[in-house]
Amino acid sequence: MAKQRMTSTAETERNHSSDLAPGPYRRDRLVSAIRAEEGEGRKVTLSFSSEEPYERFFGPEILDHAEGAVDLSRLNSIGCVLYNHNRDKVIGKITRAWIENGRGQAEVEFDEDAESDTIYKKVKSGSLKGVSVGYMVNMKESEDVRAGKKSEDGRFTGPCRIMKKWQPFEISIVSVPADSTVGVGRELETAPAGAPLSVYERQLQININIIGGNAV
Repeated sequence: MAKQRMTSTAETERNHSSDLAPGPYRRDRLVSAIRAEEGEGRKVTLSFSSEEPYERFFGPEILDHAEGAVDLSRLNSIGCVLYNHNRDKVIGKITRAWIENGRGQAEVEFDEDAESDTIYKKVKSGSLKGVSVGYMVNMKESEDVRAGKKSEDGRFTGPCRIMKKWQPFEISIVSVPADSTVGVGRELETAPAGAPLSVYERQLQININIIGGNAV
């Protein structure tokens, strides 16, 4: 009798995943205008995404912000604010997310526990300015634009790949963005739990090279 192969958790998730794949991806921003809401307690408004090109292995990636391109349902229903993408460090909730002038905007409210309060005070004082978004893309709804050519809607010039359907699922306050420039930065890859030290060293060098050589 043939042995039945056990299906791993990762395989199960892949088999039952939606069209939103691969991922998750991250984009970092150094936001110069995280704005505290006057008279609104512990709320701040921030920008978490834009249509700036973002270098990936296949070339520049653009997140489309046209009407219907961004699925904000998850942010607006169960969205939370994390610290450094750590799912065990929930520091607040997303009270409202929307698209405005080609950017993803969100109003967030920090929790009142001691750890969240510390992050909130650092954001208000300007000590923490980095914002990062975790998101999934639908590869079936993307458009590849060749060098020198225009996208179907005429808004972008190639070479680039436009992600016409994507979904943000969390917003993080981050202490060390992968790119220290204003605007969408480079991806900060996350090493798997238990990865050897060499993996972290390689990713650190990648981030150093990005900040030192590609910052604009």
